[in-house]
Amino acid sequence: MVTITINGQAVEAPEGTSVLDAATAAGVTIPTLCYLKDLNCIGSCRVCLVDVEGEGLAASCNTAVREGMVVRTDTPQVAAARRANLQAIMDDHRALCATCVRQDTCALRDLASTFNLADAPGLLPEPAPWDADFPLQRDSSKCIKCMRCVAICEKVQHCAVWDFTGVGPSTKIIVRDSLPIAEAGCALCGQCITHCPTGALTARDDVSLIMEAILDPAVETVVQVAPAVRTAWGEGLGLSREEATPGRLAAALHAVGFDKVFDTDFAADLTIMEEGSEFVEFLGSDAPRPMFTSCCPGWVRFVKQHYPQFTAQLSSAKSPHQMMGAVVKNTLAAEAAEAGRRLFVVSIMPCVAKKYECDVPELSTVVGATHGAGTSDAGLVPDAPVAPELAAEAAPDVDAVLTVREFGRLLRLVGVDCTALSEAPFDNPLGLSTGAATIFGRTGGVMEAALRSAAYLITGENPDFSACDTTAATSETPWMSRELSIGDATVRIAVASGLENTSKLLDALESGEAAFDFVEIMACPGGCVGGGGQPIQFNSELAQARAGVLNRLDAADKLRYSHENPDIAKLYADWIGEPLSHTAHEWLHTDQESWQI
Repeated sequence: MVTITINGQAVEAPEGTSVLDAATAAGVTIPTLCYLKDLNCIGSCRVCLVDVEGEGLAASCNTAVREGMVVRTDTPQVAAARRANLQAIMDDHRALCATCVRQDTCALRDLASTFNLADAPGLLPEPAPWDADFPLQRDSSKCIKCMRCVAICEKVQHCAVWDFTGVGPSTKIIVRDSLPIAEAGCALCGQCITHCPTGALTARDDVSLIMEAILDPAVETVVQVAPAVRTAWGEGLGLSREEATPGRLAAALHAVGFDKVFDTDFAADLTIMEEGSEFVEFLGSDAPRPMFTSCCPGWVRFVKQHYPQFTAQLSSAKSPHQMMGAVVKNTLAAEAAEAGRRLFVVSIMPCVAKKYECDVPELSTVVGATHGAGTSDAGLVPDAPVAPELAAEAAPDVDAVLTVREFGRLLRLVGVDCTALSEAPFDNPLGLSTGAATIFGRTGGVMEAALRSAAYLITGENPDFSACDTTAATSETPWMSRELSIGDATVRIAVASGLENTSKLLDALESGEAAFDFVEIMACPGGCVGGGGQPIQFNSELAQARAGVLNRLDAADKLRYSHENPDIAKLYADWIGEPLSHTAHEWLHTDQESWQI
């Protein structure tokens, strides 16, 4: 430990600590833009300048403390230098704040306001051409060359999509090798978006598309909400976690104008029934180990692009929101048609990759092509094909995806006062869910939920929750692994989140250093709670706090096993038959090797 003086106060800090971190630990605020702890400490923005006695001004993010150092962060000279550096950044920034989707969460705008800076006069830089259809959007004219996107993509997400050319004022951020973004190996995790301090990186905005559907009297709009959305949807609206309940979320969706509001947790339970049954079959086979979960489209994109040799080992189960879309389109389309309307399914997701996923043709079903167990009003027998003239063409199971940030903008657009809403239930018959489904939104949740039901399918008894608790994974280790005894079987499991951690695990599997039976991967650090579509708070990582919300909801739920969901049992009885049936494969599964990125 060394002792330094900051603004006249003695501060102890470990040797090698940056002045910025020492000041932060002591409660002294120093503004930053380019700094990203442990990842991007390059001092390029010069906003974190401090006055070091005997040395003058220095960037606090990459200046190490030393014994006896005297630092001032609050002098007029420091403020003037920071202001001049900010002005230089603003002069090269296309500040169209009124129309920018980051206007309320832009770190540059906040600092410009603090330092009383005006927008740059004269001509604004023009954005470089970009693929307007790609789910990830970039406006180069708003880029401040902070390198945070480069760092997070390379060091945390292993994709290295972003690169830079030039030095100093000539620096430009580019797509690696100047490739089109669709060909650059982007997993669409969205972590570059959530770590961008400005509006240079965003998700494609589909709010207008949803408004058109809501306003069209010929369209019946159906919306579903992912498990992790309930942990974060209120953050951008000024709601506390206590106010932003699932019931108020359902009420807000109805207030926006959606005709039916379903909970993707229901489909998460459905996913467990399919994937859990698939895993039980897998355990008894000689198929190559391990089987990987397939709920995360960012992970699926990553493995297909960077480790295609593992693609065949993905579970064939679709992700929960795709399953929900298939169930909605197949069970409710006839009713909507009788009313002269067509279904339009919207997913509210903590994810940018879901925007890509819903457009994958191989994930679509032919609505009405088959009917499962039971007999419908039309007299169809189980799994009987519908006459060709009655079968629709394959269409997307999900028509559009909104991130949580877009959902917040939609609420503000319509003028919904969420604090004034009374709680409302999700619509049935696709609304009831279990605690197992709720934890899908955090790392280890899919694994734990699947093992709860897989253990039951193998032994006929519900397991002790502690035996299936997979929350031991931490950021300090690339993956968590355990061996579990389920009946007479020993199951080796692993859980990883973040694609750099994932790559280390895949490398270990390929080299034979590690061997597992079942592996859960989430592309975003911490899982969907840290997803690239979640609300943004600059330099705040909220995945752990959001995961705590899911764990509390799970613990308080009366139903904690997917196989005990009575509405899931009814869906199988009336429509699908049983897990892994023909209809289940038609609606809920895909051939992972048949489609390419």
